[in-house]
Amino acid sequence: MGTKYFTLQEANDLLPELDKQLAYLQSMKDEFRVKYTKLRRLTAIVTPKTGARYDEQFRLECELEFIQIEAMSYMDNFYRLGVQVKDVDHGLIDFPAKIDGEEVLLCWRRGEQRISFYHSKEDGFAGRRRLPEM
Repeated sequence: MGTKYFTLQEANDLLPELDKQLAYLQSMKDEFRVKYTKLRRLTAIVTPKTGARYDEQFRLECELEFIQIEAMSYMDNFYRLGVQVKDVDHGLIDFPAKIDGEEVLLCWRRGEQRISFYHSKEDGFAGRRRLPEM
């Protein structure tokens, strides 16, 4: 699949839906952390694989696997759109674009009303610059 380049309008039009999906991904990640911590505590106690403790361990393992599968499905949705999720926790998403013929990434952070920044592929978030008036 070739690189899809977004116009600023195309990228901004996607933000409401991407915001919902990213929020859900963040909640899944939080849920995963909680369940994983429970599982680690449970498996730290060495016991035979029988009884209620094993049932709880098995249930948690299944739930964690389901969360991973669901998260991969969401990430695949972003990929198919041509959008790059850079950091789920901080809500960073990049959109490949061209400004004056140069390949750049339109940069959006969850909570921002619209895309106002971009950076080069090499610079990342730290190199964000305000978009020129278009």
